[in-house]
Amino acid sequence: MSYASFMRVHFSAIKTLCGASLLFAIVLAAAPVSAAEASVAYFRAVQIDNADAVTELLSANLSPNIREPNSGESGLVLALRNDAMKVFQVLMAQPAIELELNAKNGNTALMMAAFRKNKPALLALLDKGAQVNRAGWTALHYAAASGDDEIVQILLERHAHINAAAPAGITPLMIAAREAHQFTVQLLLDAGADASLKSSDGNTAADYAERADQPLIVAAIRASLAAKK
Repeated sequence: MSYASFMRVHFSAIKTLCGASLLFAIVLAAAPVSAAEASVAYFRAVQIDNADAVTELLSANLSPNIREPNSGESGLVLALRNDAMKVFQVLMAQPAIELELNAKNGNTALMMAAFRKNKPALLALLDKGAQVNRAGWTALHYAAASGDDEIVQILLERHAHINAAAPAGITPLMIAAREAHQFTVQLLLDAGADASLKSSDGNTAADYAERADQPLIVAAIRASLAAKK
C-alpha cells in the first residue's frame, strides 16, 4: 500500500469517527506508515461502517482476511458484530474473501450473523457457500441462543444438524431452553430435536429449563418425550 493511499484512508476513518481537522491529518502524515498502522486503520473503518475507506485499503492490496490482533476476528466477523452492513457487502464482493475464518473464541461470520439476528447477512453467507455444520459450536446454537425462530428454520432447511453437540455436549435445544426461548424450544422439538440427550454434566434440556425457572418449557419438553415413548 502506498503511503499517500494509507493517509487518505486513515484520515477518512478518523474524520468519520471523531471529526478530526485537516491539521491533525497533516501531523499524522509526518510519520511513516507501517503494516500494523494499515491494519489499525482497516479495523477502525470496519467498526464505523466506512465502506469507502475499506474499499480503498483493499484496492491497495490489503488482504480482506487479516485478523484483528486481540480477538482474532476477521473484518467480516467484526462487520457483523457492529452491524456494518455496507462494509459487509464490500467484503463479500472480494473474490479472495474466506468465509470460514474463525476468531479466537471460535466465532465465524455465519455464527455471528445468526446471533445478531441478521437474516440478510445470513442468507448472503449461505448462498456464497458458508458451512452450516462444523465441529463444536454451530450457527444453529447461536440462533437458538438468540431466539430467532426464522433463522433457526432457515438453518434447519439448510440441513443444520439439529442435535449438534458443542463442547460439553450442549445441543441447540439445551441452549434455547437455558435462554428461556419457549417458541424456539417448541420449533426444535417439532423438527425432531432429541430431548433425551444429556450434556457432559448429566443435564437434559428440561434440566436447563428448570434451572431457568421456565415451567412451560419443562412441560413442553416432557410432553415431547412422552409422545415419543
